[in-house]
Amino acid sequence: MIAAPMAPHSNSLPLRILHLEDSTADHELARLTLRRAGLGHTLHRVDTLEGFRDSLGQESFDVVLADYNLPGFTALDAWALISGQPGHPPFILLSGAIGEAAAVDAMRLGIADYVLKDEIARLPHVIERAREVHEARIAREQAVQELAHSQQRLAELTEHLQSSIEQERAAISREIHDDIGGSLTAILFDLAWIGRHAQQTEVCEHAQAATNMLQHALGASQRIMMNLRPPVLDQGLVAAVQWLASGFERRSGVATQVRSNATVIHLPPEVQLVAYRTAQEALTNASKYAQAQTIHIDMADTGGVFTLEISDDGRGLEDGALTKPKSFGLTGLRERAKTVDGWLDISSLSGQGTSIILSVPLRPPSEKDNTP
Repeated sequence: MIAAPMAPHSNSLPLRILHLEDSTADHELARLTLRRAGLGHTLHRVDTLEGFRDSLGQESFDVVLADYNLPGFTALDAWALISGQPGHPPFILLSGAIGEAAAVDAMRLGIADYVLKDEIARLPHVIERAREVHEARIAREQAVQELAHSQQRLAELTEHLQSSIEQERAAISREIHDDIGGSLTAILFDLAWIGRHAQQTEVCEHAQAATNMLQHALGASQRIMMNLRPPVLDQGLVAAVQWLASGFERRSGVATQVRSNATVIHLPPEVQLVAYRTAQEALTNASKYAQAQTIHIDMADTGGVFTLEISDDGRGLEDGALTKPKSFGLTGLRERAKTVDGWLDISSLSGQGTSIILSVPLRPPSEKDNTP
């Protein structure tokens, strides 16, 4: 096995080259060619598959040169030893006994290049080019790994933020209910007492006006509490979405129909919350932009997947709306779906409405029970 992935080569350091060659004369010819080209190098020769394996295990190399046909094996056997190792050096065939078709087949396997011994003057150039390609590939792989790591960290941060937001919403909702709601109710009782006992008509009128405003404030606080953390979710997602749609229809005047394949859909609490917030955001977007006459909300849990679809007959999304840098609402829905291993599909045609579909795979009960 390879001792360690190869680091980018510095022009000030000699190339460490492992040469798999059974001919001493051909080995010396390769050394002379590289020296004449001014390519700083150290050239280590092995002529057996065991020696090749041992050399790779003992030190790292910048380039591997290999004859194609060797006693009892071929360069492809050597390639099989090295190709599965991460960060392996470029592998170049240097042979006089390989046809063009065989060379092309070898390169399809991942071998960097080949040089015929009759054209050995090309060797320095081929080595430099193989090194450049190899270093570019290593840099690209590192960039991909860093991007994947960044995306994973972003997903974890998004999940943490969503969880924190929901916890904060629940805390604010409780505070409104316990403190503000309780205080407003107490004031309401006091105003009612004043209205019953006041003798002056003007005082009674002011008490009644204050009572009306206070009742409006109580209604607003209750509405805010329901939006922050709707208690109706404790009755199940279907009931919660029906309540949400009913309130939306009453406020907006847009006919909103809810359909479900069951009166109760059993879902984990985190999935229920994601689905509810998706429906809530979709209805908010529809009221702001869609100019729809009708909205349909469909829910189903079939085939081990829960789906929620919100579709309208509005004007549809504008071109590029899904890729706008500041389309945080739609981006937020996608990120929410990822927190429960789901995904979001959005389709829209100009003048033909918009459809938002949330899909979440559901684990079987046995798998849930075994989850630590």
